[in-house]
Amino acid sequence: MITPDGERPYFHAHVDPLAGLRTPQDPPWDVYLTGTVFLDIIFTGLDSAPVRGTESWARGMGSSPGGVANMATALARLGLKTSLAAAFGDDHYGEYCWDALEQGEGIDLAASRTVPGWHSPVTVSMAYEGERTMVSHGHEPPPEEPAPNCPPRARAAVASLTPGERAHWIAHAASEGTRVFADVGWDDTGAWDLAGLADLEHCEAFLPNAEEARRYTGTDCPRAAAHALTEHVPVAVVTLGAEGAYAVDRRTGEAAEVPAIAVEALDPTGAGDVFVAGFVTGTLAGWPLADRLAFAGLTAALSVQEFGGSLSAPGWSEIGAWWRKVQSVEGQDPAALRRYAFLADLVPQEQVRPWPLRRAVPTIGFRRSA
Repeated sequence: MITPDGERPYFHAHVDPLAGLRTPQDPPWDVYLTGTVFLDIIFTGLDSAPVRGTESWARGMGSSPGGVANMATALARLGLKTSLAAAFGDDHYGEYCWDALEQGEGIDLAASRTVPGWHSPVTVSMAYEGERTMVSHGHEPPPEEPAPNCPPRARAAVASLTPGERAHWIAHAASEGTRVFADVGWDDTGAWDLAGLADLEHCEAFLPNAEEARRYTGTDCPRAAAHALTEHVPVAVVTLGAEGAYAVDRRTGEAAEVPAIAVEALDPTGAGDVFVAGFVTGTLAGWPLADRLAFAGLTAALSVQEFGGSLSAPGWSEIGAWWRKVQSVEGQDPAALRRYAFLADLVPQEQVRPWPLRRAVPTIGFRRSA
């Protein structure tokens, strides 16, 4: 198992993982996604959970766009042309999030909108002992502010499925040739009925965690659950937490399992989004299933070593720094190194090459230097 954490540089190198595949006939975007942007305020360095009636002091704090912004940022930092349709609050929080995503990350917001008189949803996240506790507040955007039913053309789309509901844009996107990757949240109804995930029929891949996969399939083993899910979707990916991930591709007959990378976790916020972004990137690049799983797990492992959801998403400089670091560690497992050998032709050769975009700042209100 590969274990070193390594220091992360502050600048990001630009790598286009689809460079060899691009043609003039391509869609304008690599990935489209939609949802609501939250303002995330993250406290880190807490020794324990807050205790009622006391005041707790955190040793670290930051703020960043959250919600669907976590996934959008993760995709953009991996070099994918990303289009986001999101509702933004009509307040300073919303302005900050819009600027951070459009100017700081290069995400296209042409399909997004600011909702007049609607305040930004806010989440406060407290990280301690490798876990997190969150408190959120917000309201649904007005019904006259829906996501576009006809999204822009894209190679892929990422969707979060809601039990018992259809999102009409998913069927439209799939009919236009967009490859849809879906995850799902906890089913608060307790039904855990795959028939309730009606849009799954339009998806190429479904990426639940182990508990969600077991409940939806009625199986005791997450690996068996992955195979059962391929009756409903071509590719099933089940994340196994500290054990890594397991995936099955019904069309090719491939199955792959990759162990997790051991890291010291600071904040797990957004790690699931980063995992999906890594898997989407590898799929669009045409990598074998095992390489896609390994890359997704690596990007998620790198993300939990920093605070925040969108701020912690790794770029190619972090990936390259990690790859160089692990090769220099004495006694490294040769088999583990071979698992990630595909990175050698992808990562930047330079130690640090400045990313051409202005980075998002982690705290609201600071003036930028000229």
